[in-house]
Amino acid sequence: MPDSSRHNSAQTQVNPMSLSIEETARVLSATGQRRITPEQVQADIDAGAPVGGDGRINLVHYAAWLVREVQSR
Repeated sequence: MPDSSRHNSAQTQVNPMSLSIEETARVLSATGQRRITPEQVQADIDAGAPVGGDGRINLVHYAAWLVREVQSR
């Protein structure tokens, strides 16, 4: 009998170096204490958050940008 839990986990894996806006919001919501929406991530991109040429987000670069934004306030 195939291991369906292994198959399901493979479908939900994401690459933190190449996330869509929706995946970024989902990852940040899962790890934080508040819900982050795709609209919030898009607003950050509009404000200068880094994205790749393909429009995907590197979570490490995005987190570093967020830290810089918080520190500059």
